[in-house]
Amino acid sequence: MTDIRDDVVAGFESAYGRGPVGIWSAPGRVNLIGEHTDYNEGFVLPFAINRRTVVALGPRDDTLVRVASEYADELAEIALDQLAPERLRDWSAYPLGVAWALGQFGADLAAVPGVDIYIESTVPVGAGLSSSAAIESAVAVALNDVWQLGLDPQTLARVGQLAENKAVGAPTGIMDQSAALLGRRDHAVFLDCRSLESELVDLGFARAGLEVLIIDTGVAHDHATGGYAERRASCEAGARTLGVESLRDVGIDDLARAREVLDDVTFRRVRHVVTENQRVLDTVRVLRSQGPTAIGELLDASHVSMRDDFEISVPELDLAVETAQANGAIGARMTGGGFGGAAIALVPSEGVSRIQVAIDGAFAEHGFGQPTTFTVTAADGAGRD
Repeated sequence: MTDIRDDVVAGFESAYGRGPVGIWSAPGRVNLIGEHTDYNEGFVLPFAINRRTVVALGPRDDTLVRVASEYADELAEIALDQLAPERLRDWSAYPLGVAWALGQFGADLAAVPGVDIYIESTVPVGAGLSSSAAIESAVAVALNDVWQLGLDPQTLARVGQLAENKAVGAPTGIMDQSAALLGRRDHAVFLDCRSLESELVDLGFARAGLEVLIIDTGVAHDHATGGYAERRASCEAGARTLGVESLRDVGIDDLARAREVLDDVTFRRVRHVVTENQRVLDTVRVLRSQGPTAIGELLDASHVSMRDDFEISVPELDLAVETAQANGAIGARMTGGGFGGAAIALVPSEGVSRIQVAIDGAFAEHGFGQPTTFTVTAADGAGRD
């Protein structure tokens, strides 16, 4: 982290001609299991990863919020009293949306100082590792400190979700921000997305001689458009037809009735969510009772469900998963919202290089662009550095 901390301070000084008062960071996340269950008030099991977004911030003596980043050539600025979702555009909607959302959660934007913000990140963009929530969470903890708001991490997660839903326009759930803010080293966050209650679950990967291999396909996705919103709408339609508040209220035993009253596509969307909720619960149980070497079949089944029932995989993700499984992975699945991004494989440490080579070869054989592969570990959540 030393290099990126130095870089973000240097970037701040170059952009604003002065030093920041501090730097804050937040991690990306891997979702071990529990995909598209969060906005259905279900269960998820993500963990924060050791790739982070770092924010340098300094207060101003006026009401301007200015944001600059390695991502963009242009600096974005807006007055605090002008913050509104419809005024925010492009990448700056993520950090500026957080400032707006803090106002919706009680911050008096007429009483706080403007700020200069500079952002750098080692979380890949568009890979399904939640680079967006890392930005939102890093900015949220920074503003929470500097504006002395006293909001707890659970509230800051809701702030980040509101920013992404309204300012960015992506209809995502609260999982990503919760992982970024609540994560702890070597643990996953078992989150009930209805009650927002969470527990830390010991992963035990290192003790079991396992690594989590990320396979970034290079196929970028955009949750503010297209398929993600369609899947969410289909889930909501299914819940209405079944007469429940959300698909959280539908159990495995209800699927026979659901098949009778839903069209085929909606039924398959519903079946994914219902079975995925059960897989999350089973994964937590198995981790606690048998350890991580026993969760492979649950990861594999999750991918099949996302591929066939929810239809959010792409050929590159399927190839990554199948190649990892054929070359010694304990389990593998796509992770994130889908339509591109990354897959994860739970791999014995001694087998990582072999799987990486096999995946590179398989992608070349199929004429796909070369993927990026790297291992991650479960890391601590957002905070001041």
